[in-house]
Amino acid sequence: MARDRTRPEDFTRPLRRILVGGLVLLLLGIFLLWRIDSPRVERFRAALIDRVVPSFDWMMAPMTRMAGMVDDFQSYTRIYEQNQELRRELQQMKAWKEAALQLEQKNARLLDLNQVRLDPKLTHVTGVVLADSGSPFRQSVLLNVGARDGIRDGWATMDGIGLVGRISGVGRTTSRVILLTDSNSRIPVTVQPSGQRALLTGDNSPSPPLEFLDKPDLVRPGDRVVTSGDGGVFPADLLVGQVAQGPDRRLRVRLAADYGRLEFLRVLRSHELQPITDPGGIVAAPPVPADPAPEGADG
Repeated sequence: MARDRTRPEDFTRPLRRILVGGLVLLLLGIFLLWRIDSPRVERFRAALIDRVVPSFDWMMAPMTRMAGMVDDFQSYTRIYEQNQELRRELQQMKAWKEAALQLEQKNARLLDLNQVRLDPKLTHVTGVVLADSGSPFRQSVLLNVGARDGIRDGWATMDGIGLVGRISGVGRTTSRVILLTDSNSRIPVTVQPSGQRALLTGDNSPSPPLEFLDKPDLVRPGDRVVTSGDGGVFPADLLVGQVAQGPDRRLRVRLAADYGRLEFLRVLRSHELQPITDPGGIVAAPPVPADPAPEGADG
């Protein structure tokens, strides 16, 4: 039977062989051309490169873009690893900060138990917090110490770390403490290290603002705030907190006392103020009486 030569593979197979043979001959010719060491052939190679290579930029663009994407991915991977490392370090710093705060509170409680006083003349009475006011318009707590314990109105109260408020209302066995955050609270303070005097006014917010600063530009966030002792109501140098800038751009005080866990308060007995009986003695010293003339001086 005669062989059928009308099938497609009978034509494509010889054509494929011709194309492969031609490609092999072309590559061999290019190889031999690049191996010839001749000035004329060198000029021809340079002209051929200048003619052909620039027209292949569109072919190199995907490779260039792919290489850039690989570099960007490697850079993103490095940034992600650095971010994770910074997160771990931040968690460690938060843990260290919490440990430092716990040690500070523990130290304050130990100082309280050891009867350590800020002033040798100061004594204190420790009371248990019974209840709070439970009102958003009045910030106060109730203590289980009162008149029988010698408590008086106006005395300062602390939680072992910072100032909490002052006594306002004394019963026989209980007393009420108005907190520094109450809208009726006004205490004179000093901002360190600038020494600026101010008035800490409560506004029912966790961070009361500073009022009547002479030079606010000298006050920076993080400065220490203590009582000034003006007026003789509060002892001086009691820790109040640190300066912070609120969302309203006002200078406020981040209180050192832990208002979320008020269990025991220390009531400081203030100095007894001596009443003023001679107002003129404040301005000038009393006159010195003249010596009496000796007897017989006229004779």
